[in-house]
Amino acid sequence: MSELVTGEAVALELRPARLPSRALAVLLDLAVAVAVYITVSIGLVAATASLDEAAQIALSIASFILVLVGAPIAVETLSHGRSLGKMACGLRVVRDDGGPIRFRHALVRGAIGVIEILLTLGVVACVASLVSARGRRLGDVFAGTLVVRERVPTARGGFVPPPPPWLAGRFSGLDLSAVPDGLWLAVRQYLTRMQQLDPQVSWSMAERLAADVAARTGAPAPEGVPPAAYLAAVLQERQAREARRAFSNNGVAHNGVAAGGSVGVSAPAGPYAPPGGQPQPIPTPGPYGPPAAQPSVPTNTPPVPPVAPGQEPAGDRPGTGFVPPA
Repeated sequence: MSELVTGEAVALELRPARLPSRALAVLLDLAVAVAVYITVSIGLVAATASLDEAAQIALSIASFILVLVGAPIAVETLSHGRSLGKMACGLRVVRDDGGPIRFRHALVRGAIGVIEILLTLGVVACVASLVSARGRRLGDVFAGTLVVRERVPTARGGFVPPPPPWLAGRFSGLDLSAVPDGLWLAVRQYLTRMQQLDPQVSWSMAERLAADVAARTGAPAPEGVPPAAYLAAVLQERQAREARRAFSNNGVAHNGVAAGGSVGVSAPAGPYAPPGGQPQPIPTPGPYGPPAAQPSVPTNTPPVPPVAPGQEPAGDRPGTGFVPPA
């Protein structure tokens, strides 16, 4: 990855294209340009058969310049750095600051490309690309451009790993309203990529993020809990609250559990076992508590009179409009 800094002081991580992919893109572009040039030349020869030899030579030179030099410049300018070969290989030409190229960038690249690609059969371009740290040829150096890869392989980890079971519900009473969205995004990105980082770097980043979250929530990580596990548990609590809020807004009832209870959960033994002793029951407030007690029937309710045989109960009689005396 190559880090580029834009004019707004924003760091961009781009993957520069290397020599094999760039050479394949150039060969595809040259094959298309040569095929178009041959077709145009055949048409010119048939159309200018009545002209003299000097006019035919001038037209052939003009067609060579337009097809092999002018056409690539126009295509890169109109497509913002994507020729046919670069589209096939997943490449794009960008400026040094990561922005799209313009006509002057494509013109410089095309003019110098005639010397280092067409006249020297690509030898100069290959040597310059091998020497450059970011694989740039001379046209890129003078134009201030860079060829980067657009199709980057997706990383394996794209999900947030769950926290240890003995931390579930530990932060149910935490106030998360003061934590900004940018910090939540940083925590989520760290948790999805922490397996790809160096252990020391990952630990230091987790400590810094945990300190930022604790400063805004007022609840630091419990003693003995790794900072990454603390971040995962707090993030899971936020996601659970968002899910409950979404369900409650949509009118979806939670079955089997009522508010205001607690459920005893026993954490399994393993590498995430809590430090020092047996795990305690984890309180689970909210819609995941035990069912609420049913209201008892008052004892002063008057008894229901017995129903005589063959007589319908009072509740099942059809309404007649007359009320019996009390």
